[in-house]
Amino acid sequence: MPRLLNVPNSLTLLRIFLVPFLVVVLLTKFEGKEIWGVAIFLVAAATDMLDGWVARRRGQVTSLGILLDPIADKLLTSAAFISLVQVQPDIVPAWMVVVIVGREFAMSDLRSVASTRGILIPASTWGKFKMGSQVIAITLLIIGEKIEDLTGRRGLVIVGQVALWVVVVLAIVSLLDYLSKARGIFARTPDAE
Repeated sequence: MPRLLNVPNSLTLLRIFLVPFLVVVLLTKFEGKEIWGVAIFLVAAATDMLDGWVARRRGQVTSLGILLDPIADKLLTSAAFISLVQVQPDIVPAWMVVVIVGREFAMSDLRSVASTRGILIPASTWGKFKMGSQVIAITLLIIGEKIEDLTGRRGLVIVGQVALWVVVVLAIVSLLDYLSKARGIFARTPDAE
């Protein structure tokens, strides 16, 4: 039986632990906050790639890890996007973040319903693309204005906004993909099983 607090689960817990630090850094005004924000965010995002890889490689996949990993991902990206709405409302529109975070809530609910029926919904390719695009968008959005201030060029801000649109599209597409694959879950009633 695998230990609950193994290396992969510790990496996932580290990601959760970094979320409040990221929010404080993004919402506090001090010189270099963008550099610190990007550093914290990228370290946290790296734990997402590492925890699954280590778990599969070492045979340390646990129920706790399966539960915590998507929660940690949602906390990290939602906290970053919501913080960016606060500090960059002209660049990161609230409605886009509502779509992104709303998709995360919908997926949590879908997975909960599926799990009550003994069904595991694994990450899809669209969901993985969405997560990768979120990391790119958040990184560009955090650092973009600082680079603009230093160079006078708005390029990264514009690329960050384009990346945000990609995230919104992938959030919708991935949700529709999950829903189409899971439509059988809703067709069955718990009493019929």
